[in-house]
Amino acid sequence: MYAPTHALAARMWAALGGDASLLRRLRVGGAGALPGCFAVSDFAAAAVASAALAAEELHDRIAARPDPARGTVRVDRRLCAAWFSTTLVGLGWQPPPLRDALTADWRCRDGWVRVHANAPHHRAAACRVLGLRDAAGGTQVADAIAGWSGDALEQQIVEAGGCAARMRCAHAWSVHPQGAALRAQALVEFDHAPAPSGTWQPDAKRLLRGLRVLDLTRVLAGPVATRMLAGLGATVLRIDSPHWDEPAVVPEVTRGKRCARLDLKTAQGRQHLLDLLGEADVLVHGLRPGALEGLGLGAQARASARPGLIDVSLDAYGWHGPWATRRGFDSLVQMSCGIADAGMRAAGAQRPVPLPVQALDHATGYLMAAAVLRGLVARLESGVASSARLSLAGTAQLLLECATDAPQPPHAALDDADWLARPEATPWGMARRLRAPWSIRGVSTRWELPAAALGSSPARWP
Repeated sequence: MYAPTHALAARMWAALGGDASLLRRLRVGGAGALPGCFAVSDFAAAAVASAALAAEELHDRIAARPDPARGTVRVDRRLCAAWFSTTLVGLGWQPPPLRDALTADWRCRDGWVRVHANAPHHRAAACRVLGLRDAAGGTQVADAIAGWSGDALEQQIVEAGGCAARMRCAHAWSVHPQGAALRAQALVEFDHAPAPSGTWQPDAKRLLRGLRVLDLTRVLAGPVATRMLAGLGATVLRIDSPHWDEPAVVPEVTRGKRCARLDLKTAQGRQHLLDLLGEADVLVHGLRPGALEGLGLGAQARASARPGLIDVSLDAYGWHGPWATRRGFDSLVQMSCGIADAGMRAAGAQRPVPLPVQALDHATGYLMAAAVLRGLVARLESGVASSARLSLAGTAQLLLECATDAPQPPHAALDDADWLARPEATPWGMARRLRAPWSIRGVSTRWELPAAALGSSPARWP
């Protein structure tokens, strides 16, 4: 049962370089599926399973008697699907809206374009291109976009420092220069270099206790990765710029982390980051290719600051090709690569139909967590420093191959048994959390810190 989940997990695990024999320990449950023309529930469960298998592999590394029994790693498809939406419900409060009013799909002269304007500077860039005031409303935006060609508007907004993507079909993406470049890239690109193994060792029960993870990521894939690492016991320190905020998702993704601010545009801020990096075991970052290099924090500087560092990075459209440095988000990649078009065609709709959840973000996040865990195994066993590169578009390439043969009944509604018994005291109020969708025999999964506001902790290791 759940053969599609197992097949996808096998592909992801192979892309991570994992030992295929560990797949025999995986058990998957949870009937039903999310709606749509792609197997998103199987995709979600497979990504979570890949990270859980990587944790199992690390646990084997230190277990006196590794447990070869079947079913030591369990994943619930239904809970995975829920986690790909949200894990949190506020008790008497709710986060602010996720999207700015300008963030939407807009009809243009020859199709559809999605504008992403949740960040103020991205909104300002789009408004400059469209000749609109910053407070422009829906009708004004629709009128301004209607006369543009999709390609021209996409390019103009990107060149102005904003984020946009026209809707393409899968075939158009396959012949696009960036789509072609992606086909030559692995789902996860690893590099290894000899380095000292460091003093950190996994804990038999609390797997990542004492592991220091420096988190330079924003919405949403990177924070999902570091949230899982925190749940396995890692000490995660997230660093944001002085003026950045993402209020709609901070309560969701900062669970288990300490959140600080540094201005990396200043020499003092960059030196402070290097000092933190010198005491870290893992760096996870989601800045565009070349961004850290431009700050004098390129790969060589990072490796010099912390020999043996495990360095895992993410971008939107892939690390090679003409769009390697392009800004992007899950919803934009869905438009670019044909997912939104396929959803529209399957539904017989007249406008783009995206995935029911931000599956590219979440799945990539779990693959990033798996890459960290596999890097830890490599460092312990072979004394190498690992770097791994992933992209939302690379994850989308795999999802595009996961069209459903026939619709399945929806997942059963969540009930009280799906939630943790003890509410979480967050800065915004008490909240309920879903229980984890994975379990690993002998490994504790729990988050020792509640969600935290950005900038609520000092920029230092505890």
